Amino acid sequence: MNVTEATVYVVDDDASVRRGLERLLRSAGHRVVTFGSAREFLERRDVERPCCLVLDIRMPGQNGLDLYETLIGAGRDLPVVFITGNGDIPMAVRAMKSGAIDFLAKPLDDKELLEAVRQAISRARPAGTRRAGSGT
Repeated sequence: MNVTEATVYVVDDDASVRRGLERLLRSAGHRVVTFGSAREFLERRDVERPCCLVLDIRMPGQNGLDLYETLIGAGRDLPVVFITGNGDIPMAVRAMKSGAIDFLAKPLDDKELLEAVRQAISRARPAGTRRAGSGT
């Protein structure tokens, strides 16, 4: 899949992190939409497909893992790359068992993040397609 055919959604409560990720991802040719909270992302009804989600684990209110599990429960199965400044092993295990593409620690390595996003986009499905057996 061509990078320019997919949108990367970034959800992080830190504005400077969002700006930095947006610059990095745009410089690599991605379309990027950013959000400051899980609630902001959930309020967006028109999520473009194909896409992927770069999601901070620790945020005020609903955290990244809970947001991802909410999306899955609602049939909005998006490939996700989790990022965190304060991760631990149980959190990483939970993220990966939930289906995350990767779990990256801040400060992020640009090449590592771009590779994880590339993998997520390669697993993204265009609008209207379903995963076999999932009903989505």
